[in-house]
Amino acid sequence: MTARPAAGEPAGLSTSAWLGAAGLGAAALLRSSFAAKAGSARFYLLTTSLAGTWTAGALGAGPIPWRGDVWRERPGGAARALVIVPVVTGAATFALFYGAARVARRHRGLRRAIAGVLRYADAGSTPLVALIASGSGVAEELFFRGALWSGPHPLRTTTLAYAASTAATGNPALVLAGLITSVIFGWQRDATGGVLAPAVTHVTWSVLMLRYLTPLFRDADLTPHPVPDPAEPRSRSGRAAVRRGLA
Repeated sequence: MTARPAAGEPAGLSTSAWLGAAGLGAAALLRSSFAAKAGSARFYLLTTSLAGTWTAGALGAGPIPWRGDVWRERPGGAARALVIVPVVTGAATFALFYGAARVARRHRGLRRAIAGVLRYADAGSTPLVALIASGSGVAEELFFRGALWSGPHPLRTTTLAYAASTAATGNPALVLAGLITSVIFGWQRDATGGVLAPAVTHVTWSVLMLRYLTPLFRDADLTPHPVPDPAEPRSRSGRAAVRRGLA
């Protein structure tokens, strides 16, 4: 848990100021990045600034518990708890999203919302997008599962805070994804006591989403819906009547 100054010390106000300024600034940058053209220099600048804002806010608020206590209590199982399990969890989370996405693809509104997020991964440099997404994932974990992880109900607090920040984009698919992943990443933070495990899970999930979910929704929001020809009989009986008339 992030160290907090004693009550009455001026540093307490500084911690709140860091967190508040970073949260508001990140929400504004997130909204602006989704208004930028996919693959443009402005988009890359905004998303890089977003990751920097999360990181600066987290580090400015106080020390971040990177590995937690699990590596001290169980040094033999530290690699399993901090790397192997998070990677498997990230892959399982992706599998859950992939299955849900195949169903959501049948719904026009959901299909357009998801495609609106993934189009940024499909434009420009794929390695650069993956690098920025990975960096943003680590930065978000530093902020939400690091600096903001405090109080009696940190899982609830951080989940609602992340949902509020993503709501600035106006994209319901992104808000829903944020709610689900915040709970999963929060479980990992609670189990290990540090941000390394949720960061590994976040990066694993992000990379798999970019690699395998993007092709599933490529041009999904541009797919035309067939318009029936008024001259074409719509029912089987109508087509049969036409054939009888021509015979």
